[in-house]
Amino acid sequence: MRYISTRGGISPISFKDAVMMGLASDGGLLLPQSYPAVTKEQLESWRKFSYADLAFEVISRYVDDIPAADLKSLINRSYATFTHPEVTPVVRHDGVYILELFHGVTLAFKDVALQFLGNLFEYILAERDQTLNIIGATSGDTGSAAIHGVRGKKGISIFILHPHGKTSAVQALQMTSVTDANVHNIAIRGTFDDCQDMVKELFGDLAFKEKYSLGAVNSINWARVLAQVVYYFYAWLRVTDESAAPVHFSVPTGNFGDIFAGYVAKRMGLPIDKLLLATNENNILTRFINAADYSLGKVVATASPSMDIQIASNFERYLFHLFDENSVRLKESFTELKEQGRISFTPDEMSQVRKDFCSSSVNQAETLQEIRDFYTDTGYLLDPHTAVGVKAALDMLPPDSSRVCLATAHPAKFSETVEQSLGFQAPVPESVKELYGKPTRCELMDANLDKVRNFFVAQLG
Repeated sequence: MRYISTRGGISPISFKDAVMMGLASDGGLLLPQSYPAVTKEQLESWRKFSYADLAFEVISRYVDDIPAADLKSLINRSYATFTHPEVTPVVRHDGVYILELFHGVTLAFKDVALQFLGNLFEYILAERDQTLNIIGATSGDTGSAAIHGVRGKKGISIFILHPHGKTSAVQALQMTSVTDANVHNIAIRGTFDDCQDMVKELFGDLAFKEKYSLGAVNSINWARVLAQVVYYFYAWLRVTDESAAPVHFSVPTGNFGDIFAGYVAKRMGLPIDKLLLATNENNILTRFINAADYSLGKVVATASPSMDIQIASNFERYLFHLFDENSVRLKESFTELKEQGRISFTPDEMSQVRKDFCSSSVNQAETLQEIRDFYTDTGYLLDPHTAVGVKAALDMLPPDSSRVCLATAHPAKFSETVEQSLGFQAPVPESVKELYGKPTRCELMDANLDKVRNFFVAQLG
C-alpha cells in the first residue's frame, strides 16, 4: 500500500513514511492510492471479533511495512488503556444507537486514534533512531488526547496550540495539567482557525519542518483517520446483530475528519446507507451540502466548542475524490477560497455530494433542549456535541432504520452546558476530579506566527 498527496506533488510513499510526514511536503494531505475492498463474507467472519482484533483486520489492509506481530502488539497496547472492555460500546436509547467513543484516557473520541498514533510514533522512531517534534492545533479534545498519547515517550516533544478561553474547563485542564518535560501547551488569543493556520504555516515552511523534525497529530495525519475507520465497522456489526434495517450514521463534526473516516469505511464496502453530517451554528459544511455554499464566515462561540470551526482541514481529502482525483482542479479550488472566500461547484459535483452525505445544522437552543429531552425520556446524559448529532438524526433519518449517533465526548467534559440545560452537573469521573488542584503549565500568546515559532525554537534549545 502506497500513499499519495492530494496536491499531486510527491512520489508515492510507504505507510510509515506517511505517518512521519503528517502533512505532505507539497502542502497536501496524504491518502492511500486505493481503498481495499471488504466482502460481505469477510464482514460476517468479523462479527464476533473483539475491538482490537477487528482493528487489526481493518488497519492491516493499509499497512504492509510493519510486521503483523508488531502491528498487533501496537494495537493491543493502544486499546488496553480504555476503561470499557468493548472499547467503543453501542447502547440503544429512544430509537437511536449511541456509539460511545469516550472510554479512553481523556474521555473523548480522539483517544481512539491518538493512543494508537502515539505508539506508532514511538515504534517508528525507535526503529529509525530519530526524534520527533509534534506541533498541533486543537479546539479542545485533540490536544489533550495527543498529549496523553505521547507524554513521557522517548524521542518525542509535543507543542499544542489551543484558543484561550474557548475550550471547556475540563478540556483545558486535561492539557495544561500535564507537566511532563516533553509537553508544551500554548494558549492563543484567538480562534481554533488561528491556531490551525499557524500550524499549517509552520508545516508549509519545508526547511523549518525538516530542520526541527516536525510531526503532525491533527487529523491531517492519515493514521488518525485510519484508526477512526474501525469503529464504523464495529458499530455496524453490533447493530446488525439486532436488525437488518438500513444503517445510518450521524456524525457531529467541524473538521470533517470523523465523518471522512465513515466515508472511507463506505468506500471499503461497509453497507452504510447515509452519512449525516451534523453541525452547530458554524455550519459551512451544512451550507455546502444543502446549498452548494462553501463560503467562509465568522466563527461563532457555541456550547459545542470542538465544532467551532470554519475551515475543515480534512475536507480536502474528500474534495480530491469529488474532483476525480484531479490535483489541478483541487489546487484551483483552494486558490479560489483564498482569493474569493468561497469554492464553487458544478451541478454534477453537488449531485455526487448529496449521494455521499446529508446534513443538518443544530443551534445552541436546540442543543440544550435535546440534552434536556433525551435525559427526561431515557435518563441518559448527552454531551453537547453528541446532542447535535442526536437531534440531527431524530430530525432527518428514517425512524425504521438503525440510526447510529457518534457520542464524541463524556458529558462531564462539558458540565457547564449540562448544568445550563438540566440544572445539575454531569457525574464526574475520578480522572476528572483528580485534575482540579494539580499544578498547570501553559504559555499565553497572541495569534502571532513569529512568537509561536520563537517559543518553539527556544524550547528545543
